Amino acid sequence: MTTVIPFDPARAGRTDGVPHTASRPAFADRSIVTADGGVPLITGERVDYANFDYAASAPCLTVVADALSAALPFYASVHRGAGHHSQVSTEAYERSRRSVARFLGARPGTDAVVFVRGTTDALNLLARSVPEGCTVVVFESEHHASLLPWEHPAARSGRVVRLPLPESPEAAVEAAREALRAAPEGPRLLCVTAASNVTGEIWPIAELVAAAHAEDARVVVDAAQYVPHLPFSLAETGADYVALSGHKLYAPFGSGVLAGRSDWLSEATPYLSGGGATRRVSEHDVLWNDLPARHEAGSPNVLGAVALAAACDAFTPEALAEQHIRESVLLERLRSGFAEIDGVHELTLWDAEHERVGIVSFVVDGLPAGLLAAALSAEYGIGVRDGLFCAHPLTDHLLPEGHDQAVRASLGVGTTEEHVDRLVGAVADLVARGPRWEYVDLDGRLVPAPDPRATL
Repeated sequence: MTTVIPFDPARAGRTDGVPHTASRPAFADRSIVTADGGVPLITGERVDYANFDYAASAPCLTVVADALSAALPFYASVHRGAGHHSQVSTEAYERSRRSVARFLGARPGTDAVVFVRGTTDALNLLARSVPEGCTVVVFESEHHASLLPWEHPAARSGRVVRLPLPESPEAAVEAAREALRAAPEGPRLLCVTAASNVTGEIWPIAELVAAAHAEDARVVVDAAQYVPHLPFSLAETGADYVALSGHKLYAPFGSGVLAGRSDWLSEATPYLSGGGATRRVSEHDVLWNDLPARHEAGSPNVLGAVALAAACDAFTPEALAEQHIRESVLLERLRSGFAEIDGVHELTLWDAEHERVGIVSFVVDGLPAGLLAAALSAEYGIGVRDGLFCAHPLTDHLLPEGHDQAVRASLGVGTTEEHVDRLVGAVADLVARGPRWEYVDLDGRLVPAPDPRATL
């Protein structure tokens, strides 16, 4: 059984049985699909699940689930089928591409929208599409998805310049400008995140784009953590490329996007070779397809594309701005609560007042991150993330002495004041008297021992 946590009383409806999301009222339904009955505690009680792991994967919006329900009866392989369902699915797939293009402010005639598996896939695709001799500049603060693809042998036709963690947003802009200016003649690319997945801090994208373009360089933006909270536009920022993941944007069905300038992508050998990427194959030669099919080899994830488009249609700029205001209030409530607890330390790269999305990473003196996360789940029904968050250089740098991992709490559509207050209260309880249960290591993760929930 499933139930819906309402965020807005208005509900959206399908216009017909054909998978079409663009006609829905913008953000008419801001509710998520979740399980009935809450989650079990080691005490035998059940409580409403307080999900603070949105930055890892966000739950499914009900409008996204509705879009999939509408699409499933017509599901078929796209682009190469003459049958009715294939034609309907093809139209749904290409309509989804147009929805994503609108959502990202893609520039007509110059930008391509390529469906991929997620941000990691998108940036690996771009890394294999940069021209020969390209210099790539990237900050050490990046998520591994945008830090590591440029180091792959297939992507290193030029060189990679890793910049140290900047002391301020202004320092980041200056460091990028200097590195690009010092790079050898030839193509240059700056890779930067829009919002940190560790601290939530928002990076000065417009300023970085201006600095890069002044040096005749391009910019790719990792917007995976930004677009679930705030609008992003290629046209307005001037960014050359943007990457995102559907599972961060309440569309957890294996789809993502690389969008941006088409010339490098059009000239690159396909990242994946196979059906769909080819126009004609002979005994001695291969003629590759045009964009976007060139980089969408195999049977496309049409349902993932429909799901992602449904989320993009729901999250209008106005709705995202409203959502950001709401999350900012909850975020301030959470950070203020943590600030009142002795021994809790928030991780920040820049000034504590710098604008951010709904992410807080923290450590607690005397409580290892893994134990804290396990106790929050088993004893309070709270889901957080512990570890280094696939951003090891950044997190290692921010950790206070004596800590080797952190806990991350991230907010989203279903977060409530009660959830925030429960998390703050739970951390205060654990600081005051420690966990109530014994925990043991099981395959690298702490779990209650014994775990009575297994018999519930």
